[in-house]
Amino acid sequence: MSDTELQVVDDESQLDADDRLKPEFVDAVLAAVEAGDDEAARALVEPLHAADIADLFELVAEDRRAALAKALADLLDADVFAEMNDYVREDVIDTLDARQVADIASELDTDDAVAIIEDLDVEDQREVLRAMEPDDRAAIEEALSYPEESAGRLMQRELIAVPEHWTIGDTIDFLRGHEELTTDFWEVFVVDPSHRPVGTVALSWILRTPRAIPIADVMQREQTLIPVDMDQEEVALRFQKYALISAAVVDGSGRLVGMITVDDVVHIIQEEAGEDTLKLAGAGDGDINEPLAVTVRTRVAWLVVNLGATMLSASVVGLFQGEIARFALLAALMPIVSALGGNAGTQTLAVVVRALATNQLTSSNTLRMLLREFRVAIFNGIALGAIGALGSYVILGNAGLSVVFAVAMIINSIVAGLVGVMVPVALDKANVDPAVSSAVFVTTMTDVMGFFSFLGLAALWGLGG
Repeated sequence: MSDTELQVVDDESQLDADDRLKPEFVDAVLAAVEAGDDEAARALVEPLHAADIADLFELVAEDRRAALAKALADLLDADVFAEMNDYVREDVIDTLDARQVADIASELDTDDAVAIIEDLDVEDQREVLRAMEPDDRAAIEEALSYPEESAGRLMQRELIAVPEHWTIGDTIDFLRGHEELTTDFWEVFVVDPSHRPVGTVALSWILRTPRAIPIADVMQREQTLIPVDMDQEEVALRFQKYALISAAVVDGSGRLVGMITVDDVVHIIQEEAGEDTLKLAGAGDGDINEPLAVTVRTRVAWLVVNLGATMLSASVVGLFQGEIARFALLAALMPIVSALGGNAGTQTLAVVVRALATNQLTSSNTLRMLLREFRVAIFNGIALGAIGALGSYVILGNAGLSVVFAVAMIINSIVAGLVGVMVPVALDKANVDPAVSSAVFVTTMTDVMGFFSFLGLAALWGLGG
């Protein structure tokens, strides 16, 4: 390394973790790797938190990650892989052999280990599983048997469960006498002889209760149980609704098979919220580390659908080309009717999709929601129509055109409000994700109705005559 690079290293070593991921620091690490000085690269990276090391790999170009992983091999522990972006983790894991991946997975909680192994090719999965200890392999294979994005994939098997006939003293002795027990837990699950959860006891209660008291006397019997096949989005909603820190996961017979903790749910909430937003825009996963071919394929498919919708709108305009040719001012105002209708529809759509995702909108209140948005649409349409009519009259000086413009705005606003509710609700009833498909239908309807109402009214008014 040059003197300048060494100076950068010395300066950066005094910085906080956030500062160490600045361009100068990343360049210094890569310079050490390219110079073959793996020791210097490790010395730079070693003080970083596992999450910061994971971020470092995300900041590095794909073709340089393998060399960086080789240089930092000793620092790539389970915690680092647990924090990595999915696509980046795949790149790094490709540089490791099955034994190394198995060792890393064995150090992780089951849910984090599953997140690593589930993305591997089938043959690679088999090699990694064969290299694992039998108990670890059995837990991973069981998790992989559950549907993707289900509680079974999300849960961890490492938990504390005790029988209901124990005392507080028995429980404390058990916790102290078994070093292999998990160290990350907030409550102890109490189970019956069939291993069905019958209650929970917070650690604070265990610490504050006399040893002789039966644990059944202090446990909280009311609990929220998560079915093993429940979708992770519904799991997140339950955690939000009931302010849970952790929750027991049960199989079809009601037996305790795992636990989900709030730190996993926070990740799911963030993931699902971002996912729905990106789906509405047709941007796929929206991950800057996503392979280029996947990004292009996702976006092109969405844009082709939108092109078809635009062609449909154009065909409506073509029906009135005579009126437009005779009264050119129609061409100046009709995009405004369409655009504002589209914006109004998107507003309603965003509210409805979120309400569906959070279970605020169900079959019991769909009609009330529809009537509410209908009233909102009428008021918005009248306001926009009045302002638009006044503006068009001031600019163009044609009273008839201004009236037609105002009425068309009101009609399209009402259409936007109605389809903004009905389209996502209908798709949800058909088990189609409304976040993926609603936008194109709503914008198509508002475009078509905007052009048709404005140009049709203009023709009836005789503006093109």
